[in-house]
Amino acid sequence: MSLETNKALVRRFYREIDAGNIDAMDDLVAEDYIDHSPPPFPGIGPGREGLKQAFRMFWAATPGRHEIEDQVAEGDRVVTRLTAYGRHTRDLPGIPATGRELTVTGTAIHRIADGKLAEKWSDKDVLGFLQQLGVLPAVGRH
Repeated sequence: MSLETNKALVRRFYREIDAGNIDAMDDLVAEDYIDHSPPPFPGIGPGREGLKQAFRMFWAATPGRHEIEDQVAEGDRVVTRLTAYGRHTRDLPGIPATGRELTVTGTAIHRIADGKLAEKWSDKDVLGFLQQLGVLPAVGRH
């Protein structure tokens, strides 16, 4: 596959998530998908089904959208820098709904194999996310 095709696959992945179309993951993600940076919540299973489970949880609790800021591809990898926007409308495990607006930045590296997302590594602003939810105090506040 070409680098542009791989980048388009990752862009479609985020578009489908934003549309709430979790079932599209069957076409976009390998069944044995490996997430090297899974969400820090208990009970998320492995593979594509675990990914769908995580996205269902986040879609229900923090509906929103992803904005791709930059994308670079080389070989079988696509690096995407993005910002996620949402509102915390329902409980997350251990975190009651706050109604707060959320903005979280992150960088994801996806490996593509046979036209599907096969593996992901990511760094997210988890500290900022937890501060926005009120789980941790914001820097400079007591």
